[in-house]
Amino acid sequence: MAITLEQAVTGIKSPVTTPRGLAARLRYLTQSDGGREAMARAGITVKPETVDNWIEKKTVPKRGNLEKIDAAYWDYRRRNLAKEFKTRLNDNGRGTEIEIYPVDQSQVEQKYKRDIQIRRKNIRGTLWNAVVDAWVEGDEDALDVCWDEVLNELDSDYDSYTYVTAVGFGV
Repeated sequence: MAITLEQAVTGIKSPVTTPRGLAARLRYLTQSDGGREAMARAGITVKPETVDNWIEKKTVPKRGNLEKIDAAYWDYRRRNLAKEFKTRLNDNGRGTEIEIYPVDQSQVEQKYKRDIQIRRKNIRGTLWNAVVDAWVEGDEDALDVCWDEVLNELDSDYDSYTYVTAVGFGV
């Protein structure tokens, strides 16, 4: 589910290594407390004057800081999109249907292949909130717990979907 959420994240297309990409990221990050917190989480420990010099194009960040600025931008972007994702996925209590594509068996000998179908399941309640929160924090253990909750609702066939090729849903 995290992969699908990640694919839905949009943002600045220009690379951080270009003047335009760097300026846009710095503008996005420095206009709020949340952006500055994202910079701190990414490990940007320079003085405020240094950031001002980057913004005013007096100096250019070193490669390591460029990578941290980019990481901070995407972290903050995910956090800003999380509320919107939760609203869309919960859909006023109706939830969102997911499609679960079984594990790819193309490399399995024919005699060992199992007939596993694509499954559809509507997810409701607080589960979407937990999924989005775990995704934002990069908490794979929490995502596994969420996935186990989905699997437990698949009746007796749940074990066939412990490992899957993909999970599809619209955000």
